[in-house]
Amino acid sequence: MGECPARATSVTEAFKADKFDKKILLGAGAYRDDEGKPYVLPSVRAAERKLLNSNLNKEYAGIDGVASFTKAAALLAFGPNSAPLKEDRIAITQSISGTGALRIGGAFFERFYPGQKKIYIPTPSWANHNAVFSDSGLKVEKYRYYNKDTIGLDFEGMIADIQAAPKGSIFLLHACAHNPTGIDPTESQWREISKAVRGGEHYAFFDMAYQGFASGDTDKDAFAVRHFIDEGHNVTVAQSFAKNMGLYGERVGSFSIVCASAEEKKRVESQLKILVRPMYSNPPVNGARIASEILNDPVLREQWLVEVKGMADRIISMRALLKKNLEDLGSGYDWSHITSQIGMFAYTGLDPKQMDQLAKEHSVYATKDGRISIAGITTGNVKRLAEAIHKVTG
Repeated sequence: MGECPARATSVTEAFKADKFDKKILLGAGAYRDDEGKPYVLPSVRAAERKLLNSNLNKEYAGIDGVASFTKAAALLAFGPNSAPLKEDRIAITQSISGTGALRIGGAFFERFYPGQKKIYIPTPSWANHNAVFSDSGLKVEKYRYYNKDTIGLDFEGMIADIQAAPKGSIFLLHACAHNPTGIDPTESQWREISKAVRGGEHYAFFDMAYQGFASGDTDKDAFAVRHFIDEGHNVTVAQSFAKNMGLYGERVGSFSIVCASAEEKKRVESQLKILVRPMYSNPPVNGARIASEILNDPVLREQWLVEVKGMADRIISMRALLKKNLEDLGSGYDWSHITSQIGMFAYTGLDPKQMDQLAKEHSVYATKDGRISIAGITTGNVKRLAEAIHKVTG
């Protein structure tokens, strides 16, 4: 999951037009280092060098992509102790990042889902979810997720909406680092969500765009997906390697379906190829080769795990620093939600008028819904950002 293109473009254009030298951009859906610069992971550079020295050809991949990549991606998502993996009943295909995985999923369910051709997404959700699933031919419905009064999870509303949905409904769930709110259920809440989904005989479709990037631990961030499987759900997972490997422009992702049997897996794989062929024929190889090299080389994998934790830790530290600066200014507001939320984005609780003030009076640019990208905060601009927020919130 990335950014809604229209909103991101308007925010970025306004930022670029501003001539103030201390302007701050908090709308981008990509990681930045503490100098505000794009970051290429050293493990990615090392993998690129290995690939360059391998003198690989540029032949087409198969319709389902680079096999060494998809096998490693499944292992990362489902874990080495996954029963479906051991039983060879996970159908997987490489996708054009997370968006492509969602689009394949939407097309697959529009064609084959035996229940109603609709999908429930959280309120709010990544802006592109609605467009992706609508364009796939699915009717998009909403379930409660964000409580604006607490700036937290509307857990009771979420459970009630899952229970009230028609039997056998599809529910889109953010596996970790919910975009745009940064608000995730706790592990105990995920257990209750699993029970509610199972009770309604619903189907869980996980969007996992931030594995490792949320907490810094790839296993912890996969808790929801793995718990659902342990509880007997045959889930679908859309994976992206844009955030956790910084492979934004390489468009690396995968789409997987946990099937009831190895035999069903073969049928699903066949249908996925039939769906993908007229969409884009086959996926690009370069990014998948980079990800495969990192995931399959023990040394590079360990290096990458350290680097992804480093990115997550910087995000977490910027949250703490922003909260501290606001408190040091004597703000009368409770800013604890800034540090209780997780991942790249935070819902500040600021309204559109206040966000407009931030832009016009303080050269701080973000979307009008009050969401900010924590990746845009640095040790060099956090004090000025806190001062700006303090001024517009009174």
